[in-house]
Amino acid sequence: MATQTLPVTGSNRPASARRNTVFMKMLMAGSGALFVFYVLVHMYGNLKIFAGVDAFNEYAEHLRTLFTPFLPYAGFLWLFRVLLIAALVAHAWSAFYLWSRARSARTTRYVAKAAARATVKSKMMRWGGVALLLFLVWHLLQFTIVKFNVGSLPAEGNPGLLVISSFQVWWVVLIYLLALVALGLHLYHGVWSATQTLGWAGNAAARRRAKTLGTVIALVTSVGFALPPLAILFGLVKGS
Repeated sequence: MATQTLPVTGSNRPASARRNTVFMKMLMAGSGALFVFYVLVHMYGNLKIFAGVDAFNEYAEHLRTLFTPFLPYAGFLWLFRVLLIAALVAHAWSAFYLWSRARSARTTRYVAKAAARATVKSKMMRWGGVALLLFLVWHLLQFTIVKFNVGSLPAEGNPGLLVISSFQVWWVVLIYLLALVALGLHLYHGVWSATQTLGWAGNAAARRRAKTLGTVIALVTSVGFALPPLAILFGLVKGS
C-alpha cells in the first residue's frame, strides 16, 4: 500500500527548528532593544554640544571615569563597547539566520509570489542595516579610533572641537543625515517587529500602540541626532 507523504508545513516542522527560529527572533529583539537604549543615551550626550565645548568635554570625561576606582580609567566604556559588539554580532547573525531560513523554506513558485509582494519597508530594513553597519565603521574611525579631523579647527585631544570641526564640513553632515534616515526606518520597523516577537501586539489596539511607539522612538532619535550637525553647519554652534 502506498504511503502518503505529507507536505512540510509549520505544523509538522521539527520542534528543534521551531525552537531555533523562536530563539533567533528573541535574540534579535533583545539585541535590538539594547541598541535602542544605547542610541537614546548617545543622542543625549551629543546634545551636550549645545551647552558648549567645555560641557561636552566634561560629559565625555565623566563617561571615562564612571565606576572608578572600582574599574580602571575608561574601564566602563570598554566593557560597554564589548557588550555592544557582542550585541551587534548577535543581531546580524540572527537576522541572517532568519532571512536564510525563510528563503530556503520557500518553493520556487512561492518565491516568485513573495518577491512580487515584497514591500519597500522590508527591503529598506535589510539594506538599511548594511548601510548602518558601514556608517558605524566610519563613525568609529572618525570620532573614537583614529579621530581624524576633516575640518579646519585645531581639535587634537579635544572631543568637542572635533565634533564641531567635523560638522562644519557639508559632506560630513550629508553622510550623517543619510545615515539618520536609515536609522529612523530601522528603528521604526525594528520596534514594531520586536513587539510582535515578544507578544505585545496581539490585538489591534496593541498593534497601534506598537506602531506609535516605533514612530516616536524613530522621530525622537533621528531629530535629536540631526540637531547638532545642522546647528554646527549653519553656524549656530561654534568652537569659540
